Amino acid sequence: MSNIVSRFCQTAIRLDSQTAVKRKINGKWRSHSWREYHEKVESLAYGLKSLGFNKGDRLAIISDTRFEWAATDLACLGLGGVLVPIYASNSKEDIEYILNNCGAKVLVIENPKLLEKFQQVATQCKKVEKVVLIDTPDNTEYESWESIQQKAEEGFLAQQAEQVSIDDIASIVYTSGTTGKPKGVVLSHKQIMSEITDAFDVFNVTQDDVSLSFLPFSHIFGRCEHWGHAYVGFLMAYAENIESLRDNLVEIQPTFLVAVPRIFEKIYNGVISAAEASPIKHRLFLWALDLGKKVSWHKQYKEQIPMKVLLEYKLAQKLVFSKLMEKLGGKVRFAVSGGAPLNGDIAEFFHAAGLLILEGYGLTETCAAVSLNTHLEYKFGSVGIPLGNSEFKLAEDGELLVKSDKVMIEYYNNPEATKETFTEDGFFKTGDVAQIDDKGFVTITDRKKDLIKTAGGKYVAPQKLEKLLKSSKYISNVLIHGDKKKYIVALVTLEEEEILKFAKEKQIEYGSFKELVDKNEIYQLIRRHVAEVNLDLASYESIKAFHILDHDFTIEGGQLTPSLKVKRKHCDNLYTEQIQKLFGNEASQNVSY
Repeated sequence: MSNIVSRFCQTAIRLDSQTAVKRKINGKWRSHSWREYHEKVESLAYGLKSLGFNKGDRLAIISDTRFEWAATDLACLGLGGVLVPIYASNSKEDIEYILNNCGAKVLVIENPKLLEKFQQVATQCKKVEKVVLIDTPDNTEYESWESIQQKAEEGFLAQQAEQVSIDDIASIVYTSGTTGKPKGVVLSHKQIMSEITDAFDVFNVTQDDVSLSFLPFSHIFGRCEHWGHAYVGFLMAYAENIESLRDNLVEIQPTFLVAVPRIFEKIYNGVISAAEASPIKHRLFLWALDLGKKVSWHKQYKEQIPMKVLLEYKLAQKLVFSKLMEKLGGKVRFAVSGGAPLNGDIAEFFHAAGLLILEGYGLTETCAAVSLNTHLEYKFGSVGIPLGNSEFKLAEDGELLVKSDKVMIEYYNNPEATKETFTEDGFFKTGDVAQIDDKGFVTITDRKKDLIKTAGGKYVAPQKLEKLLKSSKYISNVLIHGDKKKYIVALVTLEEEEILKFAKEKQIEYGSFKELVDKNEIYQLIRRHVAEVNLDLASYESIKAFHILDHDFTIEGGQLTPSLKVKRKHCDNLYTEQIQKLFGNEASQNVSY
């Protein structure tokens, strides 16, 4: 089995003048051929080698997703180096800890703003010998990413990559945990190639496909898209930023999407909102959705679609669903969702509209997916069937255990944590509670450590409740509480755009969004939805009280991880006062019909 950089070199030779990458520079899309991409990576690798960067050395990078990130990754791995990603949103304390813990020799930083953050701890990071800036406006103190590159002899990168063993360490990825210091997940080239070959063969993508990359490469899920690009040879465009995603989708017209559930939730809520804009639109939408669900049902159960239904569905696609697909660029064949649980109703909605979302499951410790829904075998609400040689079993308490070539080697310099996370027979303890049906489909019910045990001794899965509440287009994020308490409560954040539309429709007067959130009409709007959710819940897990926050959770605010999951313990501390008030005032909220 070759490593990912050897495969990249082969892809570059095979596709040569074909477009490998598109990125926006000064407002215009610029294309780079595979030959140009390879030359850039090769000259960067040669430049790093000239700086004294050798096999086994650590290179850390602090940057958002961009072309230079991917090229740096391949150059480092091609030399047998170990790349250590650091989130641009990491605190200066985490940056200091990671750089010292991994022993980074070279540090690549995206821009002066992130450089300032590093400079606050630079004197404590003694092992960093060289700092390289990608963007260098008016900075002469540090070398630039472009300036360290040197033209190499032909074949240099391929020759270096050939000397890299499949068992050599490729990356140390620090988990974005919310308690204690982050742990360094050690991944070898074996884990990377096992993941990429299995996943992208299942996706059945080819060199003719197009993707639009916007997930953080510092997260293992996003980085796998870039590795898959090197492995397969499809065209990959880099989104300008998450705010420009809507425009970039139309401009690039991707044929498949790799995204986290939050993206699909926002699109779903936008479609529902647009459909409810007028009675005629709403009736037409409900008619199309009903037809779509019938077609989806036949496809799920591999039954022939009746001709009458099929003809009506084609009309529904033309009149309704084509508008949704156009917003995604018009050419998307399928999508991949990971990083957090996807609501099964949302997955079924997109399938009814003509877009199959393949949800998978994995962790940083498993180099992304160890289970995956496929084009032929899928079950909405599940995370699919074992991928490749992955083997699953359940512990007595329902925890999912996995054995696979994709599972990490160890936690770096942390033998105790490594020992604790493996069973005696070599299975990795995922920390997730799961169910496995008779066909092998895995359904994750919750994080083991997040399960709530009420004062009455009942176990409640918070993620289940959070997903149900987020089915409202008016709700952005939710945090469920109730451990050792008599009842369950929720903190709720709002989708500002939808709330503003509601306020305009109901002619609610307000000065600021914060003032609007406090209005009784908004409270009653959310109370009705919470009450509807409670109808389908057991009494011990129903939500007895809630509080609406006047701001959303964000990565920058520290409430969300880079994969947009809520940092529970951090939010527990951040909103202690609001939570305590909810538990001190049960009767006044009365969230029921």
